[in-house]
Amino acid sequence: MKLIKYFAIVAILLANCKKSEKNDELEENIEVTESMLTVYSIGENDRLTQTLIIDASADRVWGLLRRLDDVDKYSSNISEVVFTGKKGVGGERVCTSEDGKGFFRERIVAFDDRLRTYSYSLEEGVPVKGMVNTFKVVNLGYNKSALIWSSKYEEFLENPDITEAQFMVFMDTASTETVRKIGEAATSSM
Repeated sequence: MKLIKYFAIVAILLANCKKSEKNDELEENIEVTESMLTVYSIGENDRLTQTLIIDASADRVWGLLRRLDDVDKYSSNISEVVFTGKKGVGGERVCTSEDGKGFFRERIVAFDDRLRTYSYSLEEGVPVKGMVNTFKVVNLGYNKSALIWSSKYEEFLENPDITEAQFMVFMDTASTETVRKIGEAATSSM
């Protein structure tokens, strides 16, 4: 079942939470709905997943993520972000590489303030077909949250400059840095 990985992450996160009278509220906040699993598809088909427990509320972390136009603050690989369209589904951003020689274009394909999640497809600039990345913030209660970033793609496109293994190392390094920097931003000046 493709959702087993997601449920396992939620189970681990719940196990780390203390029991209290707020337990009902906690369970309500991380309730998994069918639409969430379908639209945002965090699961076994993901090629890469990063998870970070953050000592900040889910609302605080989501407040940073939902801006959509400041990805350059969280990645040393991006020097500039130009966002066009509305902030939500259909909006696009072009991210320029740090050296100014490359770029990639992304389109927001899912956005949900209530579930604190959004997904974006990579339309241009990466050597893969059908890539979709998802951010999800899970409320753990007690001023803690989990930030989950996942990525999947249909196939790697042969490229003389990079192998699929090298691309995955780049993705792992870049996503780890991004998730870490978002966590640091959420906990700074608290």
